[in-house]
Amino acid sequence: MAESDLMEKIISLAKRRGFIYQGSEIYGGLAGTWDYGPLGVELRNNVKDIWWKMFVKSREDMYGVGTSIIMNKQVWEASGHVAGFADPTETGEKFNVMFKTTVGAGEEATISYLRPETAQGIFVNFKNILDSFHPKLPFGIAQIGKAFRNEISPRDFIFRSREFEQMEVEYFVREAEWEKYFEAWRDTMHEFSKLVGIKNIHELNVGDEDRAHYSKKTIDFEFEYPFGRKELWGLAYRTDFDLRNHSGASGVSLEYFDEESGERFTPHVIEPSLGVDRTILAILASTYTEDELGGETRSYLKLPKEVAPVRAAIFPLLKNKPELVIKAREVYESLKDENYNIVFDDNGNIGKRYRRQDEIGTPFCITVDFDTLGENPEHKDTVTLRDRDTGEQKRVRIGDLKEAIK
Repeated sequence: MAESDLMEKIISLAKRRGFIYQGSEIYGGLAGTWDYGPLGVELRNNVKDIWWKMFVKSREDMYGVGTSIIMNKQVWEASGHVAGFADPTETGEKFNVMFKTTVGAGEEATISYLRPETAQGIFVNFKNILDSFHPKLPFGIAQIGKAFRNEISPRDFIFRSREFEQMEVEYFVREAEWEKYFEAWRDTMHEFSKLVGIKNIHELNVGDEDRAHYSKKTIDFEFEYPFGRKELWGLAYRTDFDLRNHSGASGVSLEYFDEESGERFTPHVIEPSLGVDRTILAILASTYTEDELGGETRSYLKLPKEVAPVRAAIFPLLKNKPELVIKAREVYESLKDENYNIVFDDNGNIGKRYRRQDEIGTPFCITVDFDTLGENPEHKDTVTLRDRDTGEQKRVRIGDLKEAIK
């Protein structure tokens, strides 16, 4: 399959099945903006939940925050964004890609910006976390949130857009220990890629001339997108640049005091930064599959079950047989789970339903048929459980279904 064909197929499937739509589509759209449909929201939430559990909830050294999108403009002056966060235009001018806005009305209005990254919200809350929780080094502060960049040329579907979401950690360490924790977070990011089904990740050590001004070492995690190998995530050693700059600009000490040694110093920072939207696109590209099943070509998403927007779909064999529909509804109600999405589907013939759920990436399809009702006494209160990847079906007792789809 040509790479350009793969991209077109992913975009087509994403719209057709309710994953991702063009923003403001009925008005001709707005470049660089995308809306997530019902299945896209489920997929997106699953990815964020997995990240949050792995990077935050499963650890004792992490603190979550949710910081404001609009901040005091001095934050962006101190961080270097006002002076240096720019892309060159075709005419060679410098163009700052932050979205500028105003806070307040009339002559009292002041300039501010929509945040271009989530990291600064973490840094300006460093002291609050110290005062509220008294954490011991090393520790991290994490957040998932929206960021905005007025990209000159947004492109490649959801890869480069003007509104996007980030999953970021700022991990505070002693300067002498940064390499140890840098390597630990590198391993964690590779583990996360496997959990969500992303294949063929490559590492690029970013050279001095290409690193951000605050970074002493950066690794780009790159992915083979249909349009080429591009940055997926980043892992950066930000030194003490941010805390030191904000401390100097605000006049507020952002030092850490070690009660045991009596030492006072500014911690250094390791930053694993992962974009939600680029992650979603990498998952779609990694899992889009075409094969032949039952003599027909089919396309499906080979999503890990923890990531799939629908864990299982319940079918009555025929929608015009009330006894089958009633029993299928009973099975559906018994399987509904707050931890993953179960759907009821009686739209179209059984073959079309299988193909639809395959494209959605649903790992399991469960069909209630006449044997379930006792037409074959040996199979009473059993259903057919179909595996998405192989198409194989087996009979399973209704009471065993919860365990089977886990």
